[in-house]
Amino acid sequence: MRMSSFPLRVSALLLMVTLAGVAACNAGERPAASIPSPAVDAALATAKAQQTAVVAGGCFWGIQAVFQHVKGVIGATSGYSGGAANTAEYEMVSNGDTGHAESVKITYDPSQVTYGQLLRVFFSVAHDPTQLNRQGPDTGTQYRSSIFYASDEQKRIADAYIAQLDKAKVFRRPIVTQVVPLKAFYPAEAYHQDYAAHHPDNPYIVFNDAPKVANLRQQFPDLYTGK
Repeated sequence: MRMSSFPLRVSALLLMVTLAGVAACNAGERPAASIPSPAVDAALATAKAQQTAVVAGGCFWGIQAVFQHVKGVIGATSGYSGGAANTAEYEMVSNGDTGHAESVKITYDPSQVTYGQLLRVFFSVAHDPTQLNRQGPDTGTQYRSSIFYASDEQKRIADAYIAQLDKAKVFRRPIVTQVVPLKAFYPAEAYHQDYAAHHPDNPYIVFNDAPKVANLRQQFPDLYTGK
């Protein structure tokens, strides 16, 4: 998703569409079976509240766009996690050597959606959890698949869900998603926020991110919101 390589990426994607006759890379490899709900999850809260979840899985534009359409999500912010504060800048992160991953902080109401349900969306339509250090046309450690947990409960749910999906062989390849403690989240630059909503005709959004939102609507009608 680096700006300098964007024209080349668009050309490659258009070629893929011409040759294959289908849209390029929405969520990568499709699961071999429908992804089940997590067997281990938090219960729905009995009162409205705010909690946060931080995940990474490729370009943050698409992850943010998906979760902005999930019921119970109050807001989703693109940013960086995994590295130091002084390297949390797009041009530095794009070099792939800062330790940061392009991440999204999801603020949600736990009385409407559970952490496990958010992870189900993350694994189902937001990205391909079997790709190591890449998503679709984007490569590098900054595009790795990660769950940054903020509590023991989040770690327990994430670890159990990955084990559940791997045991059921939902994907044809093992899940490579890292489950690591959240040290800090740094919001990305303003021009990255709500990028898919502001640039719906951008070829990168059309081929990579819009299909993810469409898949969310199709696979999770009870969780989809058109906001």
